[in-house]
Amino acid sequence: MKKDISAEFPYESKYIDVKGSKIHYIDEGKGDPILFIHGNPTSAYIWRNIIPYVTNNARAIAVDLIGFGKSDKPDINYGFADSYAYLEEFIYKLNLKNITIVVQDWGSGLGFHYANRHRDNIKGIAFMEAMYEQKKWENLSFSLKMAMTIMRSKPISWLMLGVGNMFVKKMLPDWIERKLTKEEMDNYLQPFKTLKSRRPVYRFPGDVPIKGKPELSANAVDSYNRWLQQTDIPKILFYANPGMLIPIEEVEWIKSNFPNITAIPLGKGTHFVQEDHPHTIGKELKEWYNRI
Repeated sequence: MKKDISAEFPYESKYIDVKGSKIHYIDEGKGDPILFIHGNPTSAYIWRNIIPYVTNNARAIAVDLIGFGKSDKPDINYGFADSYAYLEEFIYKLNLKNITIVVQDWGSGLGFHYANRHRDNIKGIAFMEAMYEQKKWENLSFSLKMAMTIMRSKPISWLMLGVGNMFVKKMLPDWIERKLTKEEMDNYLQPFKTLKSRRPVYRFPGDVPIKGKPELSANAVDSYNRWLQQTDIPKILFYANPGMLIPIEEVEWIKSNFPNITAIPLGKGTHFVQEDHPHTIGKELKEWYNRI
């Protein structure tokens, strides 16, 4: 383990009622809000070493999406539509204005969609390992094709990601370069101790759009992809090598097609880059944010 990557989560827990359920979040610092949105199967915990870099100049808010982390797990369908509805209401309830979003994995799908729908409320966009476009099946790596085949099959996803909890136990640590400590793994395992509690984890992958399906998320991704190629809102991309959702060979296309973008290489990494490079992300995020 790198000695400078802490397992601690030294933040006060806050809760707000959204659609009859409690959403957990942390809220540190003062100023315009920087909203950190995690993906599947993580939580606000993944941002723990990045947040301290920005709290001197901004209000850092890290949310646990509905069904994740310490947020409630109501009996809903989950997936893209439900997760977005709760996130949008969360932002409305906190009355967040002039937001900079920091997103990864499904947090990017939800965050980009919010930004596209609320363009006048966005100050900046920071992203890493993000769903910036609808992937073409033929362009996916063999390992990602295998993973997507498994995760998009309802019975197999239920068996492996639900019953077996393999997303948290196997895929999460496998997609991090360093070895997570027991304390770190315990934090990621804590919200998903029962099969019922894992429904968000095995439900989400079925909404990853490929070849225009499912239509709702596919349309959302296509729409915000077009917008990201048009808007001058400041953007910063953190990318790893080889990467996964943003493989290294796609970085030049993003740099050429997304206006007003800064691109920061992180070095070796796969998917959950916040666990491998939190200090580079934090330092560069702070410097970029102070310029926009």
